[in-house]
Amino acid sequence: MKTPLTARRPWRGRRVVLGVTGGIAAYKSVQLARDLTRLGAEVDVVLTRAAREFVTGLTFEGVTGRRALSDLFSTDGAALHIKLGIEADVVCVAPATADFLARAAHGRADDLICTTLLATRAPVVVAPAMNDRMFSHPQVQANLAHLREVLGYAVAGPGVGPLAVGEGEGPGRMLEPEELVEHVGRALTGPTSLAGRRVVVTAGPTREAIDPVRYVGNRSSGRMGYALAQAAWRRGARVTLVSGPSALPTPTGVGRISVETAEDMHAAARDVLPEADVSVFAAAVADFRPSAPHDEKVKRSRTGPTWGIELVANPDIAGDTRDLRKEGSVCVGFALETGDVVANAREKMEAKGFHLMVANDASEPGAGFEVETNRVTLLDTRGGAEALPLMSKHDVAEAVLDRVEGILREREG
Repeated sequence: MKTPLTARRPWRGRRVVLGVTGGIAAYKSVQLARDLTRLGAEVDVVLTRAAREFVTGLTFEGVTGRRALSDLFSTDGAALHIKLGIEADVVCVAPATADFLARAAHGRADDLICTTLLATRAPVVVAPAMNDRMFSHPQVQANLAHLREVLGYAVAGPGVGPLAVGEGEGPGRMLEPEELVEHVGRALTGPTSLAGRRVVVTAGPTREAIDPVRYVGNRSSGRMGYALAQAAWRRGARVTLVSGPSALPTPTGVGRISVETAEDMHAAARDVLPEADVSVFAAAVADFRPSAPHDEKVKRSRTGPTWGIELVANPDIAGDTRDLRKEGSVCVGFALETGDVVANAREKMEAKGFHLMVANDASEPGAGFEVETNRVTLLDTRGGAEALPLMSKHDVAEAVLDRVEGILREREG
């Protein structure tokens, strides 16, 4: 599956050691290896003996263009596990079986994956995959806790869903490759100014009911806000996404609060913004709502040739929550404008106390709603205005967060 990062190949030259252990989910690791390779990473696949019962090294070599490894006792000259451990930028073990978790937690050195883990000082991501009864066993949980809390490994998953044939559904399913790509990306990103900080992003449209069938809304898909939430999490932040109705999946690692109306979003924002170190108002909130929504569908036959709907103003979420913002926090606003875009956006920026404003022209092709690209101008509090070229919304998100990190670093001296 294509990931948001694929087109940019941001990991060119980075080395990923992908350990594959003997579980049925090993077949998914082929796609993971392919996706990491497409992102520019050099992927060294290391298979256990049991893993080779499920998938062959030749398959991985076909998608990575590199030799798959499994033998601890290499004839290459140097100790292979030491070489792998030193050169790795990140080690990812997917799937990570219960047996592997036990061996890794106790520092065993009986295969190439475990010895590489002992030799490396790179970040390690493990993706558990097993039957839910095995996953819930106290010893498995103790091993995971040791890996996470003592060794500092990142534990990705497991997910909840269908397990192997005859095992039903439950926790224990390995995360999908596209989710694991994000976990690897977070490990590769390393320490940033956002690491450990709380980030709140509002995204998507709101819907204001006219009757049980119709509503007042807009064409926002939520892509821009979701891209920002994912990028912030990848940089190490703890992210809460307050989202209006959207068909987009919840970004990996992000906590999502789903809302319907502007008043719902206003209430949710008031709950989470006081703890936010960074708040990003990217939602396309309806400015008005019907004053008296109908409880039943309004029939066309009863309205006559015209139908008037009285609208009242919705709460100004960014403005109304200004006094709730955490002292020293950074606040980012979005302005989709027409006419004098920069002047209108700066006026909004000053009125609502934003530290950074992202302005774009609603009439420009390739920007705004229902597209995957955007062309924006970034406005700062010093009067600066930086026009960015047309780019993907994921790249816009990275550019915005670069500026946010710059503000944080400047404040910290």
